[in-house]
Amino acid sequence: MSHDDHYQKLERMYAGAPCNDYYAPVMRVSKARAEIVIQIQEKFFHSAGATHGSVYFKALDDAAFFATNSLVRDALVLTVSFQTYLTRPISGGEMRAIGSVVHGSKNLLIAESVLSDAKGREIGRGSGSFVKSKVRLTPEIGYQ
Repeated sequence: MSHDDHYQKLERMYAGAPCNDYYAPVMRVSKARAEIVIQIQEKFFHSAGATHGSVYFKALDDAAFFATNSLVRDALVLTVSFQTYLTRPISGGEMRAIGSVVHGSKNLLIAESVLSDAKGREIGRGSGSFVKSKVRLTPEIGYQ
């Protein structure tokens, strides 16, 4: 299997996750990098009319997670911890998270992600630590 096949299988696995039916994100994966775009919808708003922080977290964590999993070809990674900073509200357009791996060792990978609005303004950022799990990347979990 080529590296491109691995990235495409991760993209298909992500697109098929039931929770993504609600958010309708689009993801592209490359080596040590993942980009996620979510179109903002009113159903994501809190009572003050802007996107709830849970959507920020999802985009940031997913981008960092899949950037990390791009380097692990046989198993799913797990998020051990993730720190999130919400720096600007968003109430329309798209949010784009770009995650990249900044450190990797045998047992621990660290990735960062930056979230921007359609005008390219930073609206959030985060960083997390990830470990390889015992869950194999197989068609049964959507890796196909």
